[in-house]
Amino acid sequence: MPLATGAAVACPRRPVLCLESDGSAMYTMQALWTQARENLNVTTVVFDNRSYAILNLELQQVGAAAAGERARDLLDLSRPELDFVALAGGMGVPAAKATTAEEFTAQLERALADPGPYLIDCVVPPMV
Repeated sequence: MPLATGAAVACPRRPVLCLESDGSAMYTMQALWTQARENLNVTTVVFDNRSYAILNLELQQVGAAAAGERARDLLDLSRPELDFVALAGGMGVPAAKATTAEEFTAQLERALADPGPYLIDCVVPPMV
């Protein structure tokens, strides 16, 4: 999200599409505040699978695929459930949740049609 913010500052006439995962979004949410403050034309799509999926992959790659319940619980982002729509709204960025491909398409069309920041919480199935 900070990189997308910088791109929008550098090229204010170009729309920026930011593709972000839910886990890494939690580290850099403050970029949304800057996008709202500066009215930057950034559409952020948060792929929301309620997991630090990349860390699950790393566990598998080092042979720890059968990690214990406690290890798997540490990589879970569902307790408490993150509300990216509320988080974005709290920073001044309009947002909506999409749970189907049709909802996502409608939200993306809306976001790209209106200049300024926008966040789509795109719910995707958890990684197996």
